[in-house]
Amino acid sequence: MFKFRLIKLLLIIVLLVRPAPLLAADQVRVSVHGLEGDALENALAALSIPTGLVRDGRVDVLWLKLFRDQIADKVRTALQPFGYYNAQVDTSLENPSAENYVLVVTVLPGRPVRVTAVDVGITGKAAEEESLKELVEDFPLHKGDVLLQAPYEKAKAALKSKALELGYLEADFSSHEILISSDKTTARIALTLNSGPRYLFGETTLTGAPQYPDRFLRRYLTFKKGDIFSYVKVNETQLNFINADRFREVVVTPDKDHAHDLQVPVLVQLKPSQPKRLRVGGGYGTDTGARFIGRYKDVNMFSLGHELQTELFVAQRLQGLGLGYIIPGSGGVNSSTGLQVNLQREDVSTYTSKLVSAEVDRNRGFGAGRVGTAYVQLLQEWFTVAGQDSSSRLILPGLRFTERYYDDPVRPTEGHRYTVEVRGTHQFLGSDTGLVQLIADGNAIFPLPWRLSLLVRGKVGMTAQNDPLSDIPPSVRFFAGGDTSVRGYSYQSLGPRDSTGQVVGGRDLLVGSVELQKAILESWAISAFFDSGNAFNSFSKIRLYSGTGVGLHYFTRVGSLNLYLARQVGVPSPGYHIHFTMGFEM
Repeated sequence: MFKFRLIKLLLIIVLLVRPAPLLAADQVRVSVHGLEGDALENALAALSIPTGLVRDGRVDVLWLKLFRDQIADKVRTALQPFGYYNAQVDTSLENPSAENYVLVVTVLPGRPVRVTAVDVGITGKAAEEESLKELVEDFPLHKGDVLLQAPYEKAKAALKSKALELGYLEADFSSHEILISSDKTTARIALTLNSGPRYLFGETTLTGAPQYPDRFLRRYLTFKKGDIFSYVKVNETQLNFINADRFREVVVTPDKDHAHDLQVPVLVQLKPSQPKRLRVGGGYGTDTGARFIGRYKDVNMFSLGHELQTELFVAQRLQGLGLGYIIPGSGGVNSSTGLQVNLQREDVSTYTSKLVSAEVDRNRGFGAGRVGTAYVQLLQEWFTVAGQDSSSRLILPGLRFTERYYDDPVRPTEGHRYTVEVRGTHQFLGSDTGLVQLIADGNAIFPLPWRLSLLVRGKVGMTAQNDPLSDIPPSVRFFAGGDTSVRGYSYQSLGPRDSTGQVVGGRDLLVGSVELQKAILESWAISAFFDSGNAFNSFSKIRLYSGTGVGLHYFTRVGSLNLYLARQVGVPSPGYHIHFTMGFEM
């Protein structure tokens, strides 16, 4: 009964947030004949009814006639970006009923203007730049083409943008003409970019944060003295300082007016935030239950920019205490050396586990959003699976590579994240068992028309071992089911079973998800999804479990609140399951 009441509640919420339909037709309509596609859309946009033409349910007829007299010029202007400069436009005003009018616009666009010559060139220091020469060679308009304004403007902007990116800060067009013949049937394009001199980065001065070492602050710079000047690098530097979570104000200012020998000095002005932070909070997740989280962080230990992190996590099914210490490296913003110590207890339907772990890792950046990690983890775990008590000691070295890009960290509309990891151990390292694992997972979001987004997610894991699976602790085995796995099933409830029918986990894993999300109102979205996957011991004997359902999402400044109702698919007596998560990760 509770499940059906919840379904009813979700349907009511969805209906409440649906936009209301229009209750009445407009009193003044515009009907355009003779056009189609983008040309029609542009003409209709140009002929939008002026605000105030209809007041208190009455049409200002004099204003309407003045608007009708302007229609021909508006339509001709709207058609010029598509190459039509000889359009014939006729208009009439119809009054089918009292206080209802129709402006009928009939258009004969005529023959479009054709390009007879294209002369695009570069003068100055940049004339031999290969990337600029490629843009000239790939100019979208050629002899015989219809004169289209949009690709011309886009190519023109790309030329100047690339010149600025290459350090030619004075680049501008010495000529930019479209010469249309007197009969408006042909046109010639003359476009010349004069690059001017090339600028370099000069000295960078950092002010406002004397409590941080200068060497530490300069790791956030994406350029050095003598590099080719680029506003893209300036913006990346500003973003690096903002994302450092150490400064409440960041201003990066290149001073071209005081450039010396074509070297542009840069001033970085910083206002540090409080380095010591204590945060406590609570919440609920269907995987962990009700939870309390306490975090303490100091981002400037010993005034060296070192970072100390501690976290206490207390939930119904998971408790943990973690301590981390990060030493920044000199190889860029993503370079560091870290030490982590964790104590954790987990009690779920398929197993109980207590573990102590310590990890040393070395991180290195490989460009924006790309981080490679080499690590060694020491793990001691005591566990009970299917009524069998055991323990395991593992010394796990591994390599991990992650790439991450989203256009917005809170409510992304486009982006991706993936991680590839390989780890392993052997008895000669001091471990109780030997194994090698390959794990790859990721997700992506793609924008679609009509405020739709497509979200996809996948994870695959494979294990090779030289001892029975029962010797491998649950933290290293694979299970499926839960909020970020196969929705419709409880957390860690899917996987191979023993002779008594209890889930014991598997050597391999395969999970995938597809979700279609529709934005509604400003801060809400609804979605429909399909998940499938399982853990198993052989890829030749895969049985996939699936779940499907709907979701309701509310977006806040710190992340999204996601409520899902999922139904099992392809099993006898399918059940329903509620999932609640916070944040973007699917």
